Order: sequence, then C-alpha cells, then structure tokens
Amino acid sequence: MTLSALCALRGCGVLALVALVAQLSGCALPAREKPGALRAEVLARLGPPSATLALASGERLLYSELPAGFEAYALDFDASGRLLRNEQVLTQTRFENIPQGVWTTADVQRSFGAPLRVERVARFDGDIWTYRFRQNSDLRLAHVHLDRQGVVQQVLFTDELPHFDNARD
Repeated sequence: MTLSALCALRGCGVLALVALVAQLSGCALPAREKPGALRAEVLARLGPPSATLALASGERLLYSELPAGFEAYALDFDASGRLLRNEQVLTQTRFENIPQGVWTTADVQRSFGAPLRVERVARFDGDIWTYRFRQNSDLRLAHVHLDRQGVVQQVLFTDELPHFDNARD
C-alpha cells in the first residue's frame, strides 16, 4: 500500500506519529555517532542536520535541539567523509572560552549554530544571541553580545526562569 493510500485510510497525523515513534525507537541520536563513521551513514541514521558548515579540511554537521532542547552536537568530518569528532557544544565551558574581541558572528554560528533568540537592549549597541543549555541539572542561558561589526564583546550567563519561552506572550 502506498503512503498516499495509507494517508487516505488512516489520516496523515496518525501516520506521522507512527513514523516518529519508529524513528525514535531506533535510538538514532547524534551523541551515539562514533569517530570513523561515514558521513552518508550518519545522514541516513540522523536525517538532515540543523546546519552544514564548511571547515578548513572537511565539513561540520550540526544537530541542534534548540529551541526546545538544551544540546547541540557538532559532528566534524574530514575531506573523505569520515567522522573525526562528535561534541556536545552547548556547555558553560565552551561559552566561557569564546575569545572576546576576536570571534565574529560567523565563529559563533559555526561553533554553536543558530541562537535561541536574537535580542537588543538599550545598554548595549549590538545584538545579543541567547543560547539555552544545561549545567548539571540547572537550566541556563548564555548571552553572547555582538557589537555592530559582529565581534563578540562579552558573554554573560543567567539562570533560565520558569516559563522563559512564554515571556513575550
């Protein structure tokens, strides 16, 4: 039976839910990918990444759980398509080690992916990129301050408040 025939009989919502459960039960998670894996095999298991970024000698596939989640995995492949590194990048340590006055918007995006939010405040002349992450069991936010030229000027941390996602509703 074809997919369209199943949709007509059962409704596409139910079919989509069944497909999602089947995919999740296979435990295809970025964290489980091991060095040496082939890019094509990783893509077959995980599906399309949140972002694909060129590296000096290869490519990074970024799988981000934002906006709802707290993790993003950078899977770095060499020029031949073999996985070199797999790292969860949304961590306090990684944000603390951003070189201020050196890194640009492109560096931040290549390292962490797209932010949860981009905001502005009166006391800073530029954009503030906010990322959500977990520090142990605490829900935290990293606020990366980028000046008008797109250079990181500071990184501040706050605790995520209850109902953070609904703060603007």
